[in-house]
Amino acid sequence: MNRKIPCTSICLPLILAACMVLFSTAPAWSWGTPPEELPPRKTVTIYQFDSTVPEISPASATDMFMTALIKTRAFDVLERQRLDESVYQEKQLNQGGTTTGDVAQHRPTGADFIFVGVITEANAQSERTGMAGTYDGVGMETSGEKAEIGLDVRVIDAKTGKVLDAVNVRKTISESGHSISGLGKRLFGKKTLKGANLGIASDKKESIDKALRDIIEEAVNMLVSRYEE
Repeated sequence: MNRKIPCTSICLPLILAACMVLFSTAPAWSWGTPPEELPPRKTVTIYQFDSTVPEISPASATDMFMTALIKTRAFDVLERQRLDESVYQEKQLNQGGTTTGDVAQHRPTGADFIFVGVITEANAQSERTGMAGTYDGVGMETSGEKAEIGLDVRVIDAKTGKVLDAVNVRKTISESGHSISGLGKRLFGKKTLKGANLGIASDKKESIDKALRDIIEEAVNMLVSRYEE
């Protein structure tokens, strides 16, 4: 009488052996390599942006760019804007014996690349449209404008000062509005007070802050695609 051997007693060892082969031959990063074993990332820093747009603060634009760059996890980003009130202050505390550790003995890390940016333009009248008219004492008017905001970023070699690359992005900001006048008689008929009138107006403008975030995100993505390890 032939005895049947359960499939699990044969299949399970084969599956385990196959898994061991896969683990031993697959790239280390695909299985969650510890950060210290990954290839080194480029070290970068950002100095304060310039802005020719009154509504945009250079300091705010710099912070937004740094935040977007850090979130990509493609670079090691160094602080340069607030060294005095952060890194240097901590080193002074350590040097004076106020804190534990040996941070005072270590110099700040140098950068491979420096990113320098400028908000280059915001043309408030790059395109303007409008329409107006009246009918039976009621006036109507619509209008629309398109402004443009731009960001240019240069990539500088920190060792040589050579400009290695540059990216530039542009975004259109739309503004629209409409108004209606002469509604007094229409709404109140003969009871309208002499000389009284009623109008309705509405304006809508895309946020400059949102437009700035959009062009910063696009510029950062371009830099990551070019320089990520």
